[in-house]
Amino acid sequence: MKVSRRLAFHFTYQLIAFSLFLFMLLLTLFFVIAKHIANEEIRRNFPAGVVSNLTAETLTENGVVNLAGHWKDLLHERNMWLQVVDMKGNVIHATNTPGDVPSSYSVSQLLEIKEERRLGKYTMGLEMDLMYEDPLLFMLGWVDESNDRLRAWFADYQSGGMPDASKYNQLEQEIQREGGFLHIIDGKGNIQLAVGKEMGDKKSYHPLELMSMQEEPGAYVTNVSVYWDKKSGMTWVYHTPYDSVGKQPIMNQILIAVVWLSVIALVTAVTLSIWHGYRYSRPLLLFTGWFERMGSGSYEEVLTPKDRKKVFRKNGKLRLRYKLYKEVIHSFYHMAEKLAATERERKRLEQNREEWMSGISHDLRTPLSSIQGYGYMLESMPENWSPDELREMGTVIREKGDYMLELIDDFSLVFRLKTEIHPQDMCPLDLNELVRRCVLKYVNDATLEGVTFLFEGADDPVLAAGSSKWLHRLMDNLISNAVKHNPPGVTVTVGVEERAESAVIVVKDNGVGMDEKTQRNLFERYYRGTNTEGTIDGSGLGMSIAKAIIEAHRGTVEIESEVGEGTCIRVVLPREIKNQGSISVKIR
Repeated sequence: MKVSRRLAFHFTYQLIAFSLFLFMLLLTLFFVIAKHIANEEIRRNFPAGVVSNLTAETLTENGVVNLAGHWKDLLHERNMWLQVVDMKGNVIHATNTPGDVPSSYSVSQLLEIKEERRLGKYTMGLEMDLMYEDPLLFMLGWVDESNDRLRAWFADYQSGGMPDASKYNQLEQEIQREGGFLHIIDGKGNIQLAVGKEMGDKKSYHPLELMSMQEEPGAYVTNVSVYWDKKSGMTWVYHTPYDSVGKQPIMNQILIAVVWLSVIALVTAVTLSIWHGYRYSRPLLLFTGWFERMGSGSYEEVLTPKDRKKVFRKNGKLRLRYKLYKEVIHSFYHMAEKLAATERERKRLEQNREEWMSGISHDLRTPLSSIQGYGYMLESMPENWSPDELREMGTVIREKGDYMLELIDDFSLVFRLKTEIHPQDMCPLDLNELVRRCVLKYVNDATLEGVTFLFEGADDPVLAAGSSKWLHRLMDNLISNAVKHNPPGVTVTVGVEERAESAVIVVKDNGVGMDEKTQRNLFERYYRGTNTEGTIDGSGLGMSIAKAIIEAHRGTVEIESEVGEGTCIRVVLPREIKNQGSISVKIR
């Protein structure tokens, strides 16, 4: 209990301390980022950005406007003045306001200022603060030398909206002395005349381009002053080099604080990380032993008896120091169980493969023995055999050779399927007609004596997308499997059923049936599913090939069988198959 309390205390106060520390750090960083964004907004949108940010950061209580000190410094630095006007038109706050500015305004005065954006010689920026019950109007004024200069030039040098030819040289000299350039544009935005050293080869202005340049000057390389002459319809656009607003002084203090906080956070994090690594990572040494045992294949027992005493109590519960890793421990056990099951499955597949190889060896050895025996007989005394006997020997050799070729074809098909061959493109097929033709081939096969074939088709065509070639091979494998593994007199019934979103091919017989092991391994590549008696031909690959073809058509297979009651195999194929370009099949 003493260890438990100590661990709980350590984790609790560390969690609280870390939470508070991270909260303060994130809060500080958020404040820094917000200030940085505000500064960038001011820089990009000066002076429009100044009045917007100033209004957002200024609080008014009981009619008293509390303007932050850094804003007062900024207004003095930029030679700007501020007035806050209430609902009655009275100025309730003034900062850096010159003597020629009124202390109250009438309705007409305010509307004129809003319309013209000017008050006497001052350019005005306006912003309404609607946070209070009685809205306030923030009025920011400054002397815009570029705009005033542009108005003076227009008054002195224009004639009909264009520069007077007799005064053009004097206008050009003044513009070049100021370091800017002048565009004169018509009502459609086309540049009619450029005066001064122009930057770029601009031909016209888009409808909103001038407004954007005035509202977001920081996004452009020049500041613009615009004067529109109502009488002529011409607009003079004066470009001057961009002059950005400096950052607020408080940012330096914030950056210094952030640096100190970062250093403290780094030192604290490193110290606590070292302590945590020593204090709480020792159980990981235990996991290392688990990995070594699992790497050597000892999946059945994850923990040694000594490890169990360290990790578990007598009642089977985890000890306190390992509860932090309880999910890891349970995951190890779960993984070990899966690996053990995989190892058992691998051994089972290995056994099936050995059985399959044994069966294939037997299937190949039997016809080879017959061929070899007849070969020795023909080689030793060919003159002692009559033509009928020679013909019979040749027939046997040919049949045995055909059987071996069939085995070789199955082997070849296995490897073709393994490398994902691409058969012909799928197309819409009538499964009813395709299955009927497959059954008809077996009905007309005179070599199949004692086998009755029945076909139960649907009344209407049953359409599905598929490959005719591979579905014929599928039917051959299913029907031949039902014939080979059942005694004479068996009845094989083949039919087609229709479901809501699928089509079903049914192959059933009333033969010997299958036990659960055979059903479970019927489609295994290394499982013959039967004995290797000479009366039963086949390589044991037919059903695995059938399963691969079904999966290539995005289908499934269902098996119902009982020993002595027969077998029913249903192949469920979807009506439509995605990616109907070409199909590829693979033996798993």
